Amino acid sequence: MASQELQAVAAVQALVAGAGAAHGFEFHEATVDAIQLGFSNGTLTSTALVQFYLDQIGRLNPLLHAVIEVNPDALPQAKHADAERHGGTTTGALHGVPILLKDNIATRDALSTTAGSLALLGSVVKRDAGVVARLRRAGAVVLGKASLSEWANFRPVDSGWSARGGQARNPYVLSSTPCGSSAGSGVAAAANMAAVTLGTETDGSILCPSSFNSVVGIKPTLGLTSRAGVVPITPLQDTVGPMCRTVSDAVHVLDTIVGYDEHDAAATGAASKYIPQGGYAQFLKKDGLRGKRIGVPNGFFQRCGQTQLNVYKQHLATMRELGAVVVEKLDVAANLRALLDEIGSNEAIAMQAEFKLSINTYLADLVHSPVHSLADIIAFNKAHPVEERLKDFGQPDLIAAESTNGIGPVERAAIRRLKELNSNGLEKMMKEHQLDVIVAPNNAISSLLAIGGHPGIVVPAGYDEKGVPFGICFGGLQGYEPRLIEMAYAFEQATKVRRQPMFKP
Repeated sequence: MASQELQAVAAVQALVAGAGAAHGFEFHEATVDAIQLGFSNGTLTSTALVQFYLDQIGRLNPLLHAVIEVNPDALPQAKHADAERHGGTTTGALHGVPILLKDNIATRDALSTTAGSLALLGSVVKRDAGVVARLRRAGAVVLGKASLSEWANFRPVDSGWSARGGQARNPYVLSSTPCGSSAGSGVAAAANMAAVTLGTETDGSILCPSSFNSVVGIKPTLGLTSRAGVVPITPLQDTVGPMCRTVSDAVHVLDTIVGYDEHDAAATGAASKYIPQGGYAQFLKKDGLRGKRIGVPNGFFQRCGQTQLNVYKQHLATMRELGAVVVEKLDVAANLRALLDEIGSNEAIAMQAEFKLSINTYLADLVHSPVHSLADIIAFNKAHPVEERLKDFGQPDLIAAESTNGIGPVERAAIRRLKELNSNGLEKMMKEHQLDVIVAPNNAISSLLAIGGHPGIVVPAGYDEKGVPFGICFGGLQGYEPRLIEMAYAFEQATKVRRQPMFKP
């Protein structure tokens, strides 16, 4: 690393170490509960909190590239929240709390929504995304847009790179991957650049960056959160979820964003039956592992290095100590590698056709856009090869998607096969062994969860020899969020693995 950059890293480390307590409130690693306590006891205002995060972004973003743009209205929103609180009006756990949104989540304000692509710069959406409308009603402050792998990695590109945001960097070890596509959300949450963040996932895009940035990520059941106003890949798998520093913070965000949305009626209507009366925070239980049946599928932990494997074994022992029944050596399929390969090939067939249909529909719904079709996006990239790094990444998936003609016999067969692989794989194994959850490293089971619309929660699990984080994923069947939250929270509270980033070169 160049000496100039080493100096920048040292300066950042010094600034982060020096920042923190002010006005009697500890800003670094502040949880939603601590923030609300600060609001109530007078040691904190939304205005001071937003200013802290804006300062953090100013310090850290030149190094980390986690934020594409900040909201010029963030401070006025914070002042409005302070005035409401002073007048006796609050609207829940996120009132006055600043949140960063992945830049594929639409906002009808001064911010752009571009999925990181220059092709969508200047586009104007009709309305806030469904999840953003819920956040605003809850009094949350939209702090800005987080960077991502461009087009949510559908081109694909390097993890965390976009033409608008540049290359996002892992705050623990700068040369390590931040993973994607919700890279900026994970990096920003880890580096205390926002109180909480939102990401999106089609297959691994919340679970992977949460793992490698040592944060908690929740990939909800399909349709539990609205996808309306989110730049799409496929309605068969797309979902929106929180990425935060703690399980409780992620659950507070989840409670705020779930529910029916007329603009995503079929999916949110079907999933609404899973939302528990009284919300999800009631499942933040320290004894949440007691009596749970945890499955450990073969073939996932075995791929880890010995250091990580030893840590995971200790975590499984901790789960047993906390009252869980851990069932090991389970097979999802006779040949796991063949199963994952078959999922991947069928996903690609379905996604390409679904993406073309979905992105053209999204573009047609915009008030204004420089591009009006997938063909236009491809042409834009060809016309801007340097800015869009066409030589480095190309755009093979975009071109393949453009060559499709709707959902025909081949696509229907692929979608049908994915449903069969889900029914005969994860669902069958969990039902046969009466499991509450399966556990695996990082995002290893993301495809198993994606094809069935199933939820998963990643919790920090440890750090390797170089200091790069890794996570543990709790995955279950549709609607299993309550029990996943119980187990993830109990595990987090028992282990307390997470530590602040060190910005190592």
